[in-house]
Amino acid sequence: MVRLILDSSTGSYPVIIGSSLNRELRAVVTRLDPTGVAIVTDSNVRPWAVKVAKTIKRAGLKTAIHVVPVGERSKSMSQLHEVLAFLERQRIDRGGCVIAVGGGRVGDLAGFAAAVWQRGVRLVTVPTNLLAMVDSSIGGKTGINGTRSKNAIGAFWQPSAVVSDLACLETLPAADYRDAFAEVVKYAVAMDRGLFDLLQKERPRLLAADRAMLERVVFRCVAAKALIVAKDEREKGPRAILNYGHTAGHALEAATGFRISHGRAVAFGMRVAARIALSMDLCSKRLVESQDALLTAYGLPDKAPRVDPSRLLSAIPRDKKARRGKVAWVLPRRLGHADFGHAVPSALVRRIVTRALA
Repeated sequence: MVRLILDSSTGSYPVIIGSSLNRELRAVVTRLDPTGVAIVTDSNVRPWAVKVAKTIKRAGLKTAIHVVPVGERSKSMSQLHEVLAFLERQRIDRGGCVIAVGGGRVGDLAGFAAAVWQRGVRLVTVPTNLLAMVDSSIGGKTGINGTRSKNAIGAFWQPSAVVSDLACLETLPAADYRDAFAEVVKYAVAMDRGLFDLLQKERPRLLAADRAMLERVVFRCVAAKALIVAKDEREKGPRAILNYGHTAGHALEAATGFRISHGRAVAFGMRVAARIALSMDLCSKRLVESQDALLTAYGLPDKAPRVDPSRLLSAIPRDKKARRGKVAWVLPRRLGHADFGHAVPSALVRRIVTRALA
């Protein structure tokens, strides 16, 4: 087990990474001394949420579970309304606590509900998939989707704790497990060359879900994100580096009606961003080839989804980072280092995206 302390504008909070963390979770919630506990989960991981509820009840705390549908469409105004109604029924006051048990979608939805209920109640995140452990559970970004834009409605709301129990991953479908490595590769290419080398060297152990190796990888991703978030909590500058691969990736999700998985969309977005960087003489061909090879090795092949390029291209200017319709791209320069704030000619974006979808 490893434990990190993350700093934020509202205080510090622990991120605990390990296996069979029931005792640690119970201790975390007990220290918060909540007046009430409400668990939000989805139907896929409801059994794990039941375990969490039993763990908390052993501390003498009353709790209840609200289950949302599986999928990106759960991040909607209607589902937010359902969660808030649940918190009201459970009489969660300002001394209460919301526990998000699930992947990134549950964390985003439950976190946003915690941010706006009673103008903010405490949040504990229990990520149940690798993608959420390495990325979305850290940093305080919460939200739901707009009708045409991903994560367009939200708030920055830091958790009181994050408890990442690697035992959750044993029941994760193989496709979902591999999907998460898009975000891991993102950290490696954009921020951590050592992680890139580790992913190459230890691929067999990681694909076999070796817990000791996973603990190392999750720790490196969390530590990398923590350093960035500490400098730029509200994404006014350096935090944008964490969006590497997400500009075209989010546009692809929107263009497909969120039918493509987030990991595959980000992998697509990283391939697009690297080819844009190569065309602008910002990176080498070797970087593009190395990134492609690593993504493919982790089950994220270079296979374009069927989507009208014009729909994807029209979604890019709606990116949250856009200003007056102009997108500031995150582009790689060398393995382990990317820059943010690049202006890219629209003709070049059109050419690269169209080619990637061919």
